[in-house]
Amino acid sequence: MIEKTKEFLINNFKINEEVFNVSEEALKDIQEQFSMMDDIREYNQLKVLSALQAERVSDMHFTNSSGYGYGDVGRDTLDKVFARVFNTEAALVRPHFVNGTHAIGCALFGNLRPGDTMLSICGSPYDTLHNIIGITKDINIGSLKEYGVNYKQLELTSAGKVNIEEVEKTLKEDHSIKLVHIQRSTGYGWRNALLVEEIGKIIKSIKGIKPEVICFVDNCYGEFIDTIEPTDVGADLIAGSLIKNIGGGIAPTGGYIAGKEAYVTQAAYRLTIPGIGGECGSTFGVMRSLYQGLFLAPHVAMEAVKTAIFCSRVMELLGFEVLPKYDTKRSDIIQAVKFNDKDKLIQFCKGIQAGSPIDSFVECEPWAMPGYEDEVIMAAGAFIQGSSIELSADAPIREPYIAYLQGGLTFDHGKVGVLMAISRILS
Repeated sequence: MIEKTKEFLINNFKINEEVFNVSEEALKDIQEQFSMMDDIREYNQLKVLSALQAERVSDMHFTNSSGYGYGDVGRDTLDKVFARVFNTEAALVRPHFVNGTHAIGCALFGNLRPGDTMLSICGSPYDTLHNIIGITKDINIGSLKEYGVNYKQLELTSAGKVNIEEVEKTLKEDHSIKLVHIQRSTGYGWRNALLVEEIGKIIKSIKGIKPEVICFVDNCYGEFIDTIEPTDVGADLIAGSLIKNIGGGIAPTGGYIAGKEAYVTQAAYRLTIPGIGGECGSTFGVMRSLYQGLFLAPHVAMEAVKTAIFCSRVMELLGFEVLPKYDTKRSDIIQAVKFNDKDKLIQFCKGIQAGSPIDSFVECEPWAMPGYEDEVIMAAGAFIQGSSIELSADAPIREPYIAYLQGGLTFDHGKVGVLMAISRILS
């Protein structure tokens, strides 16, 4: 690093000199990992480029539609592009999904019926799904439970792995299981994200017992972190958010579902109504952003991963417990840091907020956020509200006080944000 940059960091961003020196050590340690990330990025960039070319995308696909949105060629072609990227029969990519949870909810409600059982094999799913399933303490109006869909949950092993033997046993005993829910990312857990190869082995085992069961993967935070996706290893259905990895920091809103055509169609009927599905829905002039976001996504996702790797190594050098370790193979963009201290957790998140390009002057505070059972603090000074492919950090205010850092449109910004957060807790 040139001396001018160092001086600017210390003087303008109030980086603690001790933290700066540790960061220089960390940067030397992580160069091999960065090189590996660059190789993955290049492959996925070629994959996206090929899909866009194969569907003959042109300027006409960026036009606006109104009203019913019948014949929106941009919308329908983007579905085909996503299907190519994920190697699936069909995809449903819409700005009408308000978030990833909405996309996941449509996939679940669209394919589960009264009397069916949904089996979660990664323990408790992400907090925002609890209301969908009907397992919160509050009244769950409109939940799967209210509609007569049953729910079972299997805990992970002490090593944070799916308990395959218990999964096989449960499938043999309960013939009502229609869908198996697999959460790729860590969510608010203390485990490594499931590698795509691991997901493939899990699905193979499930299909060996019950071939007709739907293997659904919550793919949030995982797109383009590997050269393969869950649908390449047997997943029947996946869903995610366009304001995470696959929107490239450009998509202003939306989500996607991809997989076998029959299951995607059922999800589309839930998004709109039976008989209409994905044939309607005007796109409000956002198609150019969705296409461009997808094109940028392989690069941006790797910038976020590099930020996570850097954070992991710096925090480890400073004596904090981290997961994953900096040299662990990754399957999502999330970096967990265990503080065992409520105040340090909050200060870390406040530091990330202070390092943001937007609302850097705002002090984020824990609050009762809709969809979460505990108070949550969220640092998210983003160009797109709630975009977690942009540098952000959030945490439920519960022991052992773990912060979950994700995102970073550029590594340069991600690094500054992390250093500001660390300086804040060490000051």
